[in-house]
Amino acid sequence: MTLLSLPDRKPFLTAALALVTLAALAAAAISAEPRAKDLFGAKKLPAVAPAQSFGFYSKGCFTGGVALPMDGPAWEVMRPARNRRWGHPAMVALIEKLARDAQADGWPGLLVGDVSQPRGGPMMTGHASHQIGLDADIWLTPMPSRPLTMAQRESMSATLMVDEKTHLVKDALWTPAHTRLLRRAASYPEVERILVNPGIKKKLCDTVTGDRSWLRKIRPFWGHDYHFHMRIGCQPGSPGCKAQEATPDDDGCGKPLAWWFTEEPWRPNKNPDAPKARDLMTMANLPRECQAVLAAADAPSLAAVTYHGGSAVAVAVAEQPVAEPAETISSSGAALPAQASAFAPTPSIGIPLPRPRPGN
Repeated sequence: MTLLSLPDRKPFLTAALALVTLAALAAAAISAEPRAKDLFGAKKLPAVAPAQSFGFYSKGCFTGGVALPMDGPAWEVMRPARNRRWGHPAMVALIEKLARDAQADGWPGLLVGDVSQPRGGPMMTGHASHQIGLDADIWLTPMPSRPLTMAQRESMSATLMVDEKTHLVKDALWTPAHTRLLRRAASYPEVERILVNPGIKKKLCDTVTGDRSWLRKIRPFWGHDYHFHMRIGCQPGSPGCKAQEATPDDDGCGKPLAWWFTEEPWRPNKNPDAPKARDLMTMANLPRECQAVLAAADAPSLAAVTYHGGSAVAVAVAEQPVAEPAETISSSGAALPAQASAFAPTPSIGIPLPRPRPGN
């Protein structure tokens, strides 16, 4: 076999150069497409339309959003500069109800983190979800007795409830009131799941006595060590909303939880520099209705779309004794020591794996 002479190779070089040029032009066209997070992040007010969610929690948008008031009798909004106190009216109404009910249960009041942007969609920073107005973050730090200033709301640090080395709850910080707060949130039928740090799930599995049926809604996930993530289901009037997978019927305190106390969940991300989905999403990646959501007229004013709920009377959760931490978590004969190392050998079978871990 002989090498092609330079004249013979010229057509091949020309074709290769053309392919490279086409690839570069295609890449430039993609990069020129506006990112969905920039478009939705620029909207300061919701779209004037009936309340409706489009798409999935991590890929969608919504109309008819309302704002949670910055202050209420039992809550305060944190990080207000982010402008993420917007949600579907059902979500915002539930936050206000939780605040009242939790206060009756003995919780001083809610510090509310991110809900959604005015029209949802991917956010400039932070969450992958919170896009269709049906997610809300509630801090595990109780509301202080004195009102927080705007500067304090922007700078105040939340309390980290979990030891980063052991992945277990810091017992000096956890109280029965935290358990009552989560039980109250899980008690609402519209709440489909509550995401918490695996250490918090384990604390509940170790200590909750009596009715444990609500524990099935408490789902372990990375992060969520200073707040819990409350998610409600698709609401009536939103046929374009995509429901999430149902939670299992059991309490989730067996093998699925044991997996979180192995080495696997905490191994370093293999590709930490990979771009996040929100940094790549364009409008083409979202439901087609989201283009109309962006183009819709703004609400007339912030005051006109700030939600002020009714005067429902709060009913305290019946007090239940909290047992001392158990030595093991048992399920189907398997046991997980309370002080299990996070770097124990990874079980080879029988452990259902959650979705891939997020990037660092």
